[in-house]
This record gives sequence, C-alpha cells and structure tokens, in this order.
Amino acid sequence: MNKIKKSMMAAAILFGTCAAPLAAFNAIGQEAGGLTDAQGNAVSSNAAAEKKSGGGFYDIVFGSGIVGMILWFALFGDGALAIYFSIDSSILIKPEKLMPRRLMDGVTGAMSEGDVVKAMEVCQQNPSAMSNIVMAAFQHIEECFDAIQEAVTAASDLEQEKIQQRLNWIAVCGNLGPSLGLLGTVQGMILTFQALASGGAGDASALASSIGQALWTTAGGLIVSIPAVTVFYSLRNKANRLILKMTAMTMEILNGLRNVAVDPGAEGAVEEAQA
Repeated sequence: MNKIKKSMMAAAILFGTCAAPLAAFNAIGQEAGGLTDAQGNAVSSNAAAEKKSGGGFYDIVFGSGIVGMILWFALFGDGALAIYFSIDSSILIKPEKLMPRRLMDGVTGAMSEGDVVKAMEVCQQNPSAMSNIVMAAFQHIEECFDAIQEAVTAASDLEQEKIQQRLNWIAVCGNLGPSLGLLGTVQGMILTFQALASGGAGDASALASSIGQALWTTAGGLIVSIPAVTVFYSLRNKANRLILKMTAMTMEILNGLRNVAVDPGAEGAVEEAQA
C-alpha cells in the first residue's frame, strides 16, 4: 500500500511539474493574441504569432525538435523525481521515525529493571533503526562488552548505509540535471552552426532560437541540480547526526551490562556478576 501511495505521489508530482509551466506559458501565449501596436491598433493574428515565436519558453520547448522535447521532458521528470525523493527522505529521516519515543521509554525502563528479555520484546514490537542497533547489541550479550560495542558499531554503519542508499537517489537527480542541460546546450549549438552553414547568418530569429535553446536547457539543468544537491547534503548531515545520537544512546543504555553476566544454561536469564 505504501508503494502504491508513493507511486501515485510521484505520478502527480511529475504531471504537475510538466503540465503547470506549459499551461502557464500557453495561457500567456493566448493572451498575446490581442496585442496592439504603439498607435493602439490591433495586431493581426499572423503578426501576433510572429511576436510570440520570438523565443518564449513554450516555443523553446516545442520548437526544439524531437531531441529537444525529449531533453525537456527528461529535465521535467528529473526535477519531479528529485522532489519525490526529497519528500520521501525528509519523512524518513526524523527522530520519531528512526528512534520512536515508545521504543526508547520501553527499553530504558526494561534495562533499569535488569530485564533484557523484556527490552528485546520492546525492540521487536517497535521496528526501527534504533531497535535494530539495540537488538544487535543484545544478540552478543553473552560475550564481552567489547564485542557488544563492535556489534553496535557494525549495526550503526549498516543503518547509515540503508539511509544513504535512499539519499543517493537525490544526488543522482542532482547530477543528472547539469548533464541533461549540457546535452541541450550542445544540441542548441549544433542547430546554431547548422543555421550558419546553410546560409542563415542573416536570419537573426533562427540563430536566437537555437542559442536560446542552449541557454534555457542549461538554466533548467541548474534549476534542478542546485536545490537537489542542497537537500541531499542537508539530509545526509541530519541522518549522520541521528545515527551518532542513536549509537551514543545505545551505549548509554548498555553501560549497565559491563558488570552483568548471562548464564548460558538459563535462556534469557541475566544475573549480576560477583565482584
């Protein structure tokens, strides 16, 4: 069900990202049909069309050929995916998601009573990154405290890697933006030189349209990339801080195990070691 909801959200974001700018520029183009000249006389539809085709965003997108349109829709899709993964990661990387209060209170209360079995049950009832780290420590409770520390460190690294894999998609979208923009720039310059080679040096509008295609795609790629990279590093730093906090809290909870030994003959039984 969660995957279906996320897929629907991604589709809605993609549709809104692609349709909204195009609808806005189309509406602006329709309003331009009633332009008047400097003397207040109405401009004919042909003249209005000529003015509208002077390099507006709508014309840049749909007048750049098949390759240009594919690039633009790839940029729109890249931006929509960057928004989706940013929202998804922002929801995931929260203290109440990674380390629920109910889990912390239950484990702390159980450990204060010396009941490790109860603490493990609380972890199983509240699955999260924090519960995975604590459970990794409890699985080595029969070993020395150094082994418990190593288990906590390994589990923390694993949880950090899981979060990083989700965040990497934001970085991928951020890196694709400039690449798609550069490809559009190359295409625009190719069209420019083709116009020059075909004797179109005197056709300023054709040259301006090709150069506009190059500049617009570059700008589009940067518009996608800059926010995506900013969100990626912001969420990554937040995730690292939470992982460090969870590791420190786990070790604080387990500090009482320094002088606790487990009797292998009684499953789950914990007794205080004799000094």
